Amino acid sequence: MHTVRVIRRARQDDADAIAALVNQAYEPYICRIGKKPGPMLDDYRQVVADTHTFVVKEGADLSGVLVMSLEDTELLLINIAVLPRHKGKGIGKTLMAFCERHALRNGCDAIRLYTHELMTENIDIYQKLGYRHTHSATENGFARVFMRKALLAR
Repeated sequence: MHTVRVIRRARQDDADAIAALVNQAYEPYICRIGKKPGPMLDDYRQVVADTHTFVVKEGADLSGVLVMSLEDTELLLINIAVLPRHKGKGIGKTLMAFCERHALRNGCDAIRLYTHELMTENIDIYQKLGYRHTHSATENGFARVFMRKALLAR
């Protein structure tokens, strides 16, 4: 039996499930970076209210989340996370493609993102998807790598 995967706009009643998903997804990084990663500190009721947040539902599970914000002609990819038990199913790749379509639909010519410099596997994934390192900086006590991908309107 094939489970149907649905991407939809997050609602306020998703906030607790989003927070739980983010905590599970980012928990392995606590030891590596020495503290909770930034996304684990967010208030997801506020995030859902203030951003373009989408969730992936597979059956009863909320298996992925994508948080974005429009900033002039660029889209800021704030957070992307997949529930650990759903990793390897292409959910992250699906969300990244959705992010690009969302940016183009909203008239953006680029996507920007940042990740912790010690989350090297994420940096590798973003580079493979065409993101280029623009700069590094420490923000809110986190050593971050900033990346950008120019989009071509289709």
